[in-house]
Amino acid sequence: MADSMVASFWGPVTSTTELCEENYAHSSYIAEFFNTISNVPCILLALIGLVNAFRQGFEKRFSVLHISNMILAIGSMIFHATLQLVLQQSDETPMVWEILLYICSFLCPVPSSIQVALHWPLPPLHPSDVQVLHTDQRRGCEAACEAGHAWWHVLMGLNSYYANTFLMFCRAQQRGWEPRITHLLGFLPYVKVQKPEKRE
Repeated sequence: MADSMVASFWGPVTSTTELCEENYAHSSYIAEFFNTISNVPCILLALIGLVNAFRQGFEKRFSVLHISNMILAIGSMIFHATLQLVLQQSDETPMVWEILLYICSFLCPVPSSIQVALHWPLPPLHPSDVQVLHTDQRRGCEAACEAGHAWWHVLMGLNSYYANTFLMFCRAQQRGWEPRITHLLGFLPYVKVQKPEKRE
């Protein structure tokens, strides 16, 4: 929303999309505070997934998927912090690349992964990709919906993490690595594998 209680460090809002959060209400450096900080869990989840993929010896494509999740979250932070038109692309362009990476991950390296692709949905598109309402129509949102998009970030971060974990589990099964799900801190699932010993 264009009105703000604090002066903007980034200048006037130039983006084509604004959500139901008061701009610069908490800081002159962050336009949409909750939409910005809600990307932090996404980055942490992607980092955990990246470390696990690397430590368990999965193919590079799984590391690339986790890195793309991090890039998307960082781009989203940049956009929501500034609400500048040029930086809006740091939020939207990585979404397109990530969808392409998922498609390639499903179809390119392993023909049998096509079965996974048929039973696992692609990552959901960002609401702005299927936007029906114009920004002007959204300006009437009440305070209750201010955190809605922030929660969307957190839930999509979890969705991406779980999707990658699922794909890693399926791939480990395909390779005969005896995967099992264990939990980090007692609640966050990740794949642990037992690779067969190499025969010489």
